[in-house]
Amino acid sequence: MSSSDSPYPSAERLDLVDHLHGYDIPDPYRWLEDPADARTVAWSAAQDELTAARLTALPGRDRLAARLRGLLDAGSVSAPLWRAGKAFLVRRTPGQEHAVVLVREPGPDGTTVERVLLDPMALDPDGLTTLDSWVPDLEGHRLAYQVSRGGDENSVLHVMDVATGELVEEPIDRCRYSDVAWLPGGEEIVFVRKVADGEVPAGEENLHRRIWRHRIGADTSTDVLIDGPGLYEDHNYYGVHVSRDGRWLVVGANVGTARRDSVWIAALGETVGELVPILTQADDVQAGAWVERDGLLYVLTTDGAPRRRLCVTEPERPQREHWRELVAEDPDSVLEGVRRLEPAPGSCDEPLLVLVRARHAVAELALHALDGTPRGTVPLPGTGSVAGVTVADRDTPAEHGRLWLGWTDLVTPYQVQRYDRATGETVLAEAAPGEVDVPDVHTEQVEFTSADGTTVRMFVIRPTRAPDGPVPALVTGYGGFAITREPAYTPSALTWVEAGGVYALVSLRGGGEEGEAWHLAGNRGSKQNVFDDLHSACERLVADGVTTPSQLAIMGGSNGGLLVGAALTQRPDLYRAVVCSAPLLDMVRYENFSLGRTWNDEYGTADDPTELGWLLSYSPYHHVHTGTTYPAVLFTVFDSDTRVDPLHARKTCAALQHATAGDPDTRPVLIRRETDVGHAGRSVSRTVALSVDQLAFLAAHTGLELT
Repeated sequence: MSSSDSPYPSAERLDLVDHLHGYDIPDPYRWLEDPADARTVAWSAAQDELTAARLTALPGRDRLAARLRGLLDAGSVSAPLWRAGKAFLVRRTPGQEHAVVLVREPGPDGTTVERVLLDPMALDPDGLTTLDSWVPDLEGHRLAYQVSRGGDENSVLHVMDVATGELVEEPIDRCRYSDVAWLPGGEEIVFVRKVADGEVPAGEENLHRRIWRHRIGADTSTDVLIDGPGLYEDHNYYGVHVSRDGRWLVVGANVGTARRDSVWIAALGETVGELVPILTQADDVQAGAWVERDGLLYVLTTDGAPRRRLCVTEPERPQREHWRELVAEDPDSVLEGVRRLEPAPGSCDEPLLVLVRARHAVAELALHALDGTPRGTVPLPGTGSVAGVTVADRDTPAEHGRLWLGWTDLVTPYQVQRYDRATGETVLAEAAPGEVDVPDVHTEQVEFTSADGTTVRMFVIRPTRAPDGPVPALVTGYGGFAITREPAYTPSALTWVEAGGVYALVSLRGGGEEGEAWHLAGNRGSKQNVFDDLHSACERLVADGVTTPSQLAIMGGSNGGLLVGAALTQRPDLYRAVVCSAPLLDMVRYENFSLGRTWNDEYGTADDPTELGWLLSYSPYHHVHTGTTYPAVLFTVFDSDTRVDPLHARKTCAALQHATAGDPDTRPVLIRRETDVGHAGRSVSRTVALSVDQLAFLAAHTGLELT
């Protein structure tokens, strides 16, 4: 098809070739990197018009919107966070665009009173403001929270008086990815803040942070900088923990998203003592550390244990040679977190440690004595995931002996379960607030073999009354940064299956489903394993007669967008339709934009000849070949995305539109652009609108009938 006959907007192809480490690397759409370039502006506007016309004409949109809205109206609720007799939680009820923060507290007549503390829609009726994080002080008197607008994730920190709802602090900006820890008394916090403009070279502000001790209500110019050996060398992100008694400060840090932790501890009083290093980047391990209410320093670490083990020591002797192992690594599950469970009032029971584990991405809770001896397990409702585990604090003794956990699985909206140690039972404490008719489906976890013989697993949802013969299938995964994709309530998946399709979530290498070794088997020079896992999962579904290549769709976002971008360029014959959302796709130049340079430990850097070879071996933008029949592709991007620049999708969309030999009516390549939202949080209405476009597109090109 000549360019004059193309239904796609014109896109100039440059004769531009970079010569890097002996590689000749064409980049014909370099100009699309600049959103302000007149050519980019015109191209984007033309793509908007084309995509809107194509998507609005797709059948079944009204049915999709109604069903998605109905399933999302189940809402959600979190496990309570206890502070001095008060329970803080978030809940989203039917019809709400965003979850709200609430507090439950004793009323004047002794009954429990619940009231709203923070509603993002009250802050911004347009629905563009999102709640990024929140944490009450230890006494339950004040609430620190962070909000951002328009999806840019540039959080602003506020502090509220819980009793009156009034702000007691001037807004503090530059708090993107800022951890906050309260000191006892609620008068001070330790928090993380980005450097100010001018402190570092222009464009690097998102890469540098500092830790400050701040008195509530005081001008930030009086804040005290917390510093120590190596603290601000190369590190991009920080976490802070203050012990309940206020005696100890623990600081964790990492370089970008590298899965290595530096950890320090310091005595805390009127001043901050010397920061003593516990681990450095050279130790090449992950570790989360905190001082528990027994005064001991606990360390949850991959040191000698890719699936993690639990160690303990005295804060005065924090170095690794003093650690005592409490719980050894389990060879088949990943240790994800620890909580201390106090005995009920009047009980002769001992305190216990609750260990949160995931076995092949499925949640488990194990009980251990303080010396590490096993004491049984906590019964869970089924095959699902835990979304937060909480216990009552020291100042809420009436609730000791109980454990609260956020719970979900593939068909259960987010709810709260409560374990009572006295009975040994786990019961429903609070269901999702909305009534919802979940479709009748069958769920299972399936094993299959990847290209190199590795056993991989996937969760599969099918209609209980499945028709004879293959049906349209939607497959997704993530496979990066040691992030575990656990079985959770997903309205888009249930909507797809209810319409007669099959949905699969694959536990790809590169994720954390089987520990750090699983992660390392799918990053850097081993990234191809991730794509092979996806190909093998889909081939298994085809071989089992579940679906066919002409009915097979894949969808992924962010690193999952890279996943499906590589998949469609490597195996265009295997996939019929693709949704590629907020993706990384130009792996040669990804470090030059947004937070890209903080990801080079995961992917590799183009500055190194060997690592450039890794990147070029799969970089989707560089593997688009003229004359190939590609699947139908829908890119979805967000102009306010400050993590993954939309330029990746623009460039690859232009390349595919130029190269594909597919019929543009039956195998279109489209890009859907959205403003005022970013990489993460969004309102329910925005979620529904995006999901309708994505699912309608995939259904239309795989034969799933929605009407």
